[in-house]
Amino acid sequence: MRFLLVEDNRDLAAAVLDRLRLDGHVVDLAGDVAAAEAFFATTDYDLILLDIMLPDGDGRTFLAQHRARQDDTPVIVLTARSEVSDRVGVLDLGADDYITKPFDFAELEARCRAVIRRRGGGAHNVRQLGDVTFDALAGSLQVGGRSIALRNRELRLLEILAGAPGVLFSKAKLVDRLFSYDEEVSENAIEVYVGRLRKHLAGSQVSIATVRGLGYRLEVA
Repeated sequence: MRFLLVEDNRDLAAAVLDRLRLDGHVVDLAGDVAAAEAFFATTDYDLILLDIMLPDGDGRTFLAQHRARQDDTPVIVLTARSEVSDRVGVLDLGADDYITKPFDFAELEARCRAVIRRRGGGAHNVRQLGDVTFDALAGSLQVGGRSIALRNRELRLLEILAGAPGVLFSKAKLVDRLFSYDEEVSENAIEVYVGRLRKHLAGSQVSIATVRGLGYRLEVA
């Protein structure tokens, strides 16, 4: 998943970044509303973690404006306010969930998983593609009943492709989805991860097709 973390507390932001990246997620950090808007204008995100009190504005205004534009990116609000009225307020503005500071990182991860599951329209995210079973949240891949261990980038790449079988993804789009802005990487890295996935999927009913000069798409026999 690609997350946008909007948080101005450097210590908290660093801790959340480390934890989410350890889980294999791509995370961009915005320290204020202006930076958040700049990130959001150029990149699609699976989830936004949004602080309320920011140096140049209120996170609630950011949330309200995005919902007014019919943007449905899931948002979890990070708030130090524990009053019921404050929590109800952010939910009414369109937040998918909230978590009160200070929080346990295990709870934050669980809430992220729950929001993503709900947005996916089901209690779990298991995908059955031919003889391939893939669960992005559990990080498991089974090919013809055989379990395969995936590295983080392989897992995230398969998650993108399996989420839209038949859809063509350019190398540039995949780089954008797999790497944060502070990582220096070339589009050739995508070829490496595609090659690894092809080896895992060899002999199955699922393949990754190359459309020369355009990109890749996942195909199911």
